[in-house]
Amino acid sequence: IVQSWDTHSDNFPRQKTKLLPGIDGGLSALIDDLVDRNMLDDVLVVVVGEFGRTPVSENGSGRDHNHYGMTMWLAGGGSRGGYAHGATDEFGFRAVQDRMHVHDVHATVLHLLGIDHERLTYNYAGRDFRLTDVAGKVAQAVLA
Repeated sequence: IVQSWDTHSDNFPRQKTKLLPGIDGGLSALIDDLVDRNMLDDVLVVVVGEFGRTPVSENGSGRDHNHYGMTMWLAGGGSRGGYAHGATDEFGFRAVQDRMHVHDVHATVLHLLGIDHERLTYNYAGRDFRLTDVAGKVAQAVLA
């Protein structure tokens, strides 16, 4: 059964009883399997949503979308284990330390996949294009 993660109501009971156990168990099993098979160094696991969530409730029981701060995590594939990059303010609402633009995230993930995002540049109609637009810097601190 597909459960919506867009919890604008009944957030905490739904996450605790229906949503988190399935995702936690599945991701834990994936990481354990990659470790058991000695494949974690070669496989990059990326877990991210489409946006962050506000640290406060919406209408008393939900959480709204938050484009000021979000969380993602990486495992294996050349990423630095046990490392947290960046932080939000004390309220958990806005990214304030080691902020990364989405172009930087894409450049870093492409780098971990062995792709130089700058070499993918092509010119069309007098403008340079690439997967990271014409920006993006690899976050060296995230690399193993």
